[in-house]
Amino acid sequence: MSKNKILILFSHPLFEKSQANKALVENIPISENITFHDLYEEYPDFDIDVKREQTLLSQHNIIIWHHPMYWYSCPPLMKQWIDMVLEHNWAYGKKGTALQDKIIFQVITTGGDKENYCETGSDRYTVLELLEPFNQTAKVCNMKYLPPFVVHGTHNMTKEDYEKNGLVYGYFLDYLENNDLDTDEILQYHYLNEWFATILT
Repeated sequence: MSKNKILILFSHPLFEKSQANKALVENIPISENITFHDLYEEYPDFDIDVKREQTLLSQHNIIIWHHPMYWYSCPPLMKQWIDMVLEHNWAYGKKGTALQDKIIFQVITTGGDKENYCETGSDRYTVLELLEPFNQTAKVCNMKYLPPFVVHGTHNMTKEDYEKNGLVYGYFLDYLENNDLDTDEILQYHYLNEWFATILT
């Protein structure tokens, strides 16, 4: 099979302070098929080059929105990226087929524990419920939205925890690059981490 082309759209306004995301990013495999695109590095003034971003999207078949959970959503630059880049009659609408059938999902870090994200927890909603606007955005663009890869409890992690999550993320991206994905099977899981754990065993 031909290798998958992966575009990681990374958005973190305080990346230098995030040990969890540093560990994830450091373990991204070096490959001509994986593009790491740091939006805050590229667009510190929020002046997004829409055509450049659309070209990048067209060159990849797996898209990752990688960001921390900011007030139950994404950082502002990623929201602006979505608002500007996913144009009518390019990403959606009668003529908007540029993203059709591409796979998209999120890589999320959150300080809160997984147990907090439920009806009886302090955050009241599951991560999947909170990410529903992103799911709907992907569906409007005729993309295949998969469950998120979530790293919970980042505020209480040890150095070893950060390193372990980073290694798993690296293995995950390597698998993603080199294998066809059974999206129907993956959709049976709440998190991509849970699905990938079955691959590793």
